[in-house]
Amino acid sequence: MMMKTLAQEFAQERVRVNAISPGAIRTAINEEETEGEAGKELLKLIPYGRIGAAEDVANAAVWLASDLADYMVGATLYVDGGMTLYPEFRGNG
Repeated sequence: MMMKTLAQEFAQERVRVNAISPGAIRTAINEEETEGEAGKELLKLIPYGRIGAAEDVANAAVWLASDLADYMVGATLYVDGGMTLYPEFRGNG
């Protein structure tokens, strides 16, 4: 809601406010959850078939900050390999 409120408030000033919502992103702090058997279990929730990297989120941020995203205002960009698609329901759950 904060992002949407800020976007509404500043859009007329041509300030673009958006959000990035990362999914499972492999980092040093979550190695236990993203490597080995835990990582294999996590992959069951990611339709794209891989755990994300910090660069995936960074690339989205660079795009949002660029003129290529000029008309993007008040949106949430999900960088999650499809995790929000509820893949646990594949094959009727």
